[in-house]
Amino acid sequence: MTTLYGYFRSSAAYRVRIALNLKGLAYDQAPVSLVKGEQRGEDNLARHPQGLVPTLVTDDGLVLTQSLAICEYLDETHPEPALLPVDAAGRARVRALAQLVACEVHPLNNLRVLKYLVGELGADEAAKLAWYRHWIAEGFQALEAMLSRAAGSGDFCHGDTPTLADLCLVPQVYNAERFECDLSAYPRIRRIAANCRALSAFQQAAPDAQPDAG
Repeated sequence: MTTLYGYFRSSAAYRVRIALNLKGLAYDQAPVSLVKGEQRGEDNLARHPQGLVPTLVTDDGLVLTQSLAICEYLDETHPEPALLPVDAAGRARVRALAQLVACEVHPLNNLRVLKYLVGELGADEAAKLAWYRHWIAEGFQALEAMLSRAAGSGDFCHGDTPTLADLCLVPQVYNAERFECDLSAYPRIRRIAANCRALSAFQQAAPDAQPDAG
């Protein structure tokens, strides 16, 4: 059985759960608590030398890391439903939207960065929240503008079916809501996120629905 090593609130693991669910693939989950520091344990480091999540171990023993790479692997090995458009321009647009979130916004606001701000640099709670909300605003302003362009956007980030971009958008919206970011200036982001959350694949992947959420 394919096994996903992750954490219920990890945005990166959340993306992979959505992809697996959209593809209708069966998988086991093996929680790795980021709060308890289990990601730095010997077992997890053997799977993922960065000491991060997620790691996907396939039923034939292939070990995969990095959420976008995992999602594209799943798309190539299980083509339906497709997470990337058939045309080169469409694929480039979807990847740009996905990477804006996964490569520009999320790395600045993930748990290890926030812990470093507080533990090593002495930031208090107010400063930590200001940091988080600043980078959400920076990223979401650009994302809203890109999604508002007439060509491409539909019920979802690109067209009328979920793509890799939606897999990145929804977890980031979830975390922005957790940190009480003001999302009123991003109506298209909120609309697309609501459309995604109406689908069972996204509902089943939500953090509160995971076995380690308790």
